[in-house]
Amino acid sequence: MSFRDNLHLALLTATLGTLSQANAQTVTNTAPSGDTSIFAPLTVPPPPSATRGANGAPGPNYWQNHASYDLQATLDTLTGTIQGQMVLRYTNNSPNTLDYIWFQTEQNRFRNSPEAAKGDTAVARGYGDRFDTFTEDVGGKALPVKIEDHVSVSKMTLPTPLKPGATATCNVTWHVVVPLDGDRMGHEGVLYQIAQWYPRVNVYDDVKGWNIEPYLGTGEFFLEYGDFTLAVTVPSNYIVAATGTLDNPNDVLTPPELARLHQAATSDTTIHIVTGQALTDGTAHLKHDGMVTWKFHAKNVRDAVFATSSNYQWDASSWHGILTQAYYRPPAAALWDKVADMARMSIQEFSERWYPYPYPQVSVAEGNVGGGMEYPMISFDGTFPETIEYMVVTHEIGHNWFPMIVGSNERMHGWMDEGINTFIDVFSEARRYPENGDFTKRADRQRGLLQTRIRRKSDVVMEVPADSSPDNQYTAYDKPAGVLQTLRNILGPDTFDKALRTYIQRWAYKHPTPQDFFRTMDDVSGQKLDWFWHEWFYETPNFDQTIDAVTQSASGSDNHVTVVYGNTGRGVLPLIVRFTFNDSTTQDFTYPADVWRANRTQYKVSYTFKQPVAQITIDPTHRLIDTDRSNNVWPTKNP
Repeated sequence: MSFRDNLHLALLTATLGTLSQANAQTVTNTAPSGDTSIFAPLTVPPPPSATRGANGAPGPNYWQNHASYDLQATLDTLTGTIQGQMVLRYTNNSPNTLDYIWFQTEQNRFRNSPEAAKGDTAVARGYGDRFDTFTEDVGGKALPVKIEDHVSVSKMTLPTPLKPGATATCNVTWHVVVPLDGDRMGHEGVLYQIAQWYPRVNVYDDVKGWNIEPYLGTGEFFLEYGDFTLAVTVPSNYIVAATGTLDNPNDVLTPPELARLHQAATSDTTIHIVTGQALTDGTAHLKHDGMVTWKFHAKNVRDAVFATSSNYQWDASSWHGILTQAYYRPPAAALWDKVADMARMSIQEFSERWYPYPYPQVSVAEGNVGGGMEYPMISFDGTFPETIEYMVVTHEIGHNWFPMIVGSNERMHGWMDEGINTFIDVFSEARRYPENGDFTKRADRQRGLLQTRIRRKSDVVMEVPADSSPDNQYTAYDKPAGVLQTLRNILGPDTFDKALRTYIQRWAYKHPTPQDFFRTMDDVSGQKLDWFWHEWFYETPNFDQTIDAVTQSASGSDNHVTVVYGNTGRGVLPLIVRFTFNDSTTQDFTYPADVWRANRTQYKVSYTFKQPVAQITIDPTHRLIDTDRSNNVWPTKNP
């Protein structure tokens, strides 16, 4: 029985373990009662209701609104401007009548910012979403919608109230200048990375009503699900990568490219659709002048974006009928010719381990704003050394699960997408490069970073809005990954993995809160984990278990041992103990964290063995967090 299985068994049964050499005789608490508030019931909102059940599943009255878009974008590469048209169909599934709709208009954040590369101002170049028309179709008439500008969000007052069950159809035309680096949107020469480019409906839900947190640059996005069509009109020598399925390949691809794309749809090896040679000799494009329109559609997604360039090479492969694609410029070819396969392995890993990928394709496009950025079915990535490149590729693809499928509020709860995604990345990285260590070694590093921060007293609260965090990289990415690895060791991998899969299944295409995650993990694991959620998500306690005292005496053939275990920090964890006997055999005992409930500072256990104990060790395999392991071993080693 593995360490984690043994610990899981102990937590489920709350026993003292299955003993082969001995039986635990008595368990007593001798020290005065300490602060046990870490075990207090977790009362953060929202409470259980008809929309969100106490077991963590959506309730019988769960609802969410629906937003579908028909989008058209025409890119003028001479001025770097997008002319946009949009038909929005917004369905109010809430029990409330809505007099207005809030939209995300993130590009307006840059209207008054200096454009560093050119030295001019955003106002002078017309940055931001510039609305030309905004109307609602009411009884066949186009009635104007009143717009209130709140910079990165805008309030649109409807000409007639939107009643429960009704759908508003809005028609919008606007234009936006593409900045050189607009923070997730920008261009570099002939390469354009287009995101946050159209007015997107904010989420209206049962928890907060309108979620209108401003976009300040760190926190990302919270969007409704719907169906999209996207038509991108570009110069005829441009290749377009986008959210969705390409609907008109015959209009934009040459016959050889069509044949290679068809081949790639069933190939487990990479097929070069548009090659560097074709770009050089002019055979990469069906037309050689004018404009062409690339048409896409996507169902049950929360956003639609695109990247386009006149010198994109294009590779593709597939896994179980899912097309995996890579778009990149010739200078990046030496590395990027592996990216379609990196995408293929990522889709396979996440699908097999967590939840089947539900969309027909995934694309990775070389972007120009550095790092990586995720969207439904597509990500924009920079270029790095190979193993780092895979980490970026698989991380951004992992976002298709969190938050593209499980649609959490990224601005308020960054760990729910970045943190869970960082946690699942280790399995994908280990699958790609097993020679660099299996996932347990990578998980050890995630927990090790967390332990170091606690030891250095630089830990910070994790459940905090992204723009309010003093260290978002830690609170949204690193800490939650280490915390989830710790919980996986506590519950056991089978139980934890089942619980996480259940969470995805319950909340696919819905809007969970942290409480929905906590309650689901409690429900599936059979554990009441309020103490864990308190200490890791809302507090920053220290963790230090100790061996305070050991007495040992013989009586005939029996050897009696009494151990006083200590807990010097406010944080509590299960107690895992290994006894090593004189003949070098060992026996492990596991005790749930609840043993610290009555007395948080000491826990006394008496044992009877058939031979003397040579050594006692707490957490011998270092699977939990302990900031001072020097007091984990008896007898104490000489300095």
